Amino acid sequence: MSTVRQPAVAGMFYPADPRQLAHDVQQLLNAAHPPALIPKALIAPHAGYIYSGPIAATAYATLQPIATRIRRVVLLGPTHRVAVRGLALPGADAFDTPLGRITLDAAAARRITHLPQVTVSAPAHALEHSLEVQLPFLQSVLPEFTLLPLAVGMASAEEVAEVLEVLWGGEETLIVISSDLSHFLPYPVAQRVDNGTVQAILRLRQPIDHEQACGGTPINGMIVAAQHHHLTPHLLDLRNSGDTAGSHDQVVGYAALAFTEEIEHAD
Repeated sequence: MSTVRQPAVAGMFYPADPRQLAHDVQQLLNAAHPPALIPKALIAPHAGYIYSGPIAATAYATLQPIATRIRRVVLLGPTHRVAVRGLALPGADAFDTPLGRITLDAAAARRITHLPQVTVSAPAHALEHSLEVQLPFLQSVLPEFTLLPLAVGMASAEEVAEVLEVLWGGEETLIVISSDLSHFLPYPVAQRVDNGTVQAILRLRQPIDHEQACGGTPINGMIVAAQHHHLTPHLLDLRNSGDTAGSHDQVVGYAALAFTEEIEHAD
């Protein structure tokens, strides 16, 4: 009998009604105008769609021209509710959202289970929103894909990068890192802090700490992997909740970034 992880934050972070959700995500994607590039990896935020949806859409809109090539999504996000050591698989066969069922990539999961930093923790995934809120965007952009979701707890950048290396694949594999930036700073302070964080990522400099980004651990692993694979990071969008739907007193920062592979030009 298959094990299915049910949505935990539908109706809170995004609409629970399938038609409303599909409409809202499509509207966000239609309003996004990212540069033309071919991402191997994305960083996207994970707050309620009213706050971070426009920024996340800027990341996911880059996939539209290459959507049919992508068959597997490796999704990493920080744990907010359950502490884990390393990177936790959910021990499930599928994830449900209001838009339908996503099959998990059992073969890819088996390829990393021998690594000491990889564990299985259904509780780490049960209520975790950082992974879940990315799924309706992926379902809206990609026609068909399997998912490998990893809830990232206490781990080194090298441990995360080692997992990414095993799962790297070719153009069929997309890596998504879920992370917000600074939390609950006054608007001008957040702008300054978040700009510094983004500049560090664009220069592939880590560590990014958890005050700078709640997904600092998976971001650091992505930076190590990007250095190894000679990826180029691009800033697509940088805003905060004060720009979208909140007050300026205390804001949460959001960025969308894409990592592209270097193209070799023949002389």
